[in-house]
Amino acid sequence: MLHGNLRPLGPGAAAQRYTLHRVRDTRSCLFAQAITWRSPIPMNYRHAFHAGNFADVIKHIVLARIITYLQDKPGAFRVIDTHAGAGLYDLDSDEARRSGEWLTGIARLMQARLSNESAALAKPYLDIVRAFNPKGELKAYPGSPLIARGLLRPQDRLVACELEPKARKALIAVLRRDEQARVVDLDGWVALPAFVPPKERRGLVLIDPPFEAKDEFERLGEAFATAFQKWPTGIYLIWYPAKSRRATDMLAQTVARLAAAAKPPGKCLRLEFSVAPQLEGGALASTGLLIVNPPYTLQGELKTILPELEMPLGQGGAARFRLEVPKP
Repeated sequence: MLHGNLRPLGPGAAAQRYTLHRVRDTRSCLFAQAITWRSPIPMNYRHAFHAGNFADVIKHIVLARIITYLQDKPGAFRVIDTHAGAGLYDLDSDEARRSGEWLTGIARLMQARLSNESAALAKPYLDIVRAFNPKGELKAYPGSPLIARGLLRPQDRLVACELEPKARKALIAVLRRDEQARVVDLDGWVALPAFVPPKERRGLVLIDPPFEAKDEFERLGEAFATAFQKWPTGIYLIWYPAKSRRATDMLAQTVARLAAAAKPPGKCLRLEFSVAPQLEGGALASTGLLIVNPPYTLQGELKTILPELEMPLGQGGAARFRLEVPKP
């Protein structure tokens, strides 16, 4: 069900997302000492090429499931999106046509035959995608801030951080006159510790950096460690490209260790979904998510829907997923 006064708008201009500043804080020393690697494969990232791809599908299904869970209690909650992007992406743009990634992502899911149970789990997410494509033909894809905004109730709020001017301008346009959504001109790594805990003391932080810099994994971890120390009871959804097994394993282990050390101890859930074997230097074929303090319902929901996504999203029958509780 769509909440609030969010209305589908015309496809916005696609835009780059940048991360410009490195955040250092003495409270993140634990993470800095534990993680000393640099991601060996920086990504030259423009989301206009990738909007609606398999990684977006997996991430946004999980995002929608978490927000749907938060709706179960009447108390207000806040969603904080640290790297929000342009908000709405034109699937007829030159970038989208050149990559064609959405054709093997959201387009396939829209045509897939899911079981009744899995269809119900995907419905909140797909209802929002359909709302932006009222004629039934895929022309636009809503990014994370619009997925989140579509699921807010009147008492809930969204903070969307975007530093790159063109992307921020597009995001402001698509959320114009929206009293429940605030677009912030701030680097996501600065915003992450600055905006927690929210005054509602309930909610979700989506950490979805572009991974343009070689040290992006370290920056992510340091900022998370600082934010988590300030708000250990919040839900955190962390996206990463699963290209380097060493980097992703160390990230998962250290995030799990930080969660386990909280009082009361938190939980960490790890999801990786691959549409094909990940080749060194090749296009992204594996996406990862770390969910800190996941809803108790989420793991069971993912065990239901993920097997049914392997066929429509996979390439040549090679899709597989990994769902586990990482060891600290």
